Amino acid sequence: MTLFDVICQQAITGLANGLIISLVALGYTMVYGIIELVNFAHGDLVMLGCFAALTVIGVCGLAPPTDGSLPLGSLALLLLLVPPFTAGLAWLIDRVAYRPLRQAPKLTALASTIGVSFILINLGLFWGGLPMDVFGGGRGASSPKDVPDLIGYRNLLGEDSAVQITAKDLLVVAVTVPLMLALTWFVQRTRLGTAMRACAQNPQAAALMGINVDRVVALTFVLGGGLAGVAAVVFALYNNAIAFQMGYRIGIDAFTAAVLGGIGSLPGAVLGGVVIGLVRAFSDQFVASAWTNAIVFAVLILVLVFRPGGMLGASRAEKV
Repeated sequence: MTLFDVICQQAITGLANGLIISLVALGYTMVYGIIELVNFAHGDLVMLGCFAALTVIGVCGLAPPTDGSLPLGSLALLLLLVPPFTAGLAWLIDRVAYRPLRQAPKLTALASTIGVSFILINLGLFWGGLPMDVFGGGRGASSPKDVPDLIGYRNLLGEDSAVQITAKDLLVVAVTVPLMLALTWFVQRTRLGTAMRACAQNPQAAALMGINVDRVVALTFVLGGGLAGVAAVVFALYNNAIAFQMGYRIGIDAFTAAVLGGIGSLPGAVLGGVVIGLVRAFSDQFVASAWTNAIVFAVLILVLVFRPGGMLGASRAEKV
């Protein structure tokens, strides 16, 4: 395997993982853009989405097609059930935990997101103890769970090719890229998207113009939760392993991506996720996995030194 083949392989892996991070980062940046709340529980919402996907697989008995084709029916079922679950859970969290603190100091609201994160982590721990075959019969609730390989690792370039592109890689691109484009169109071209941008610029002025700010914020949480559900399905099918503590790692990567690209910027969240995915892939290959986190945050610090608002973020004037 030549150096060029290694670079191409790591670029494919980094792009796939980066697009998954981007989906999660979009949920972070949408919420922050409107109410300036860093929702640290968002990564754990993805974790519960992964557990919901595994539950659907177990209950419905989903298995890889015997003829080696793509399991489009199974994928459609997962995307039909999991995103509404995470979207509804995100709405419920906002309604119960965040909305009553909307006028509270920012630090209070931030602390509440950490508390919600711990609650979701414990829900994942209890969920992993369900007496189902896909959860190991309920034994070892805290143990990582294997997700059945519905798609497979067959190299689409041929078994003799040094570079491997699988249906999993195509799945990530085919699901995430159209979804990101649709979200951008929704925010830029629809009436509700205009209301979201108005609330992001000035919630008080938007309320005076007749916009129901609480409704717009709730819609934002629903959209972010739905994106988390899609990311959960793609993550579970791509990596084939989940755990109740995985939300922390996913959340940190997604939050870093949002800050790196420019928090509050949808294209910035996508760009930041792709950059982090690529940095992680090449660091694991050419440096060492033990140094990957340090390198990712070194890149973040370096970018923020020269671009405090992030790569695509706009600098805001501070009133003094």
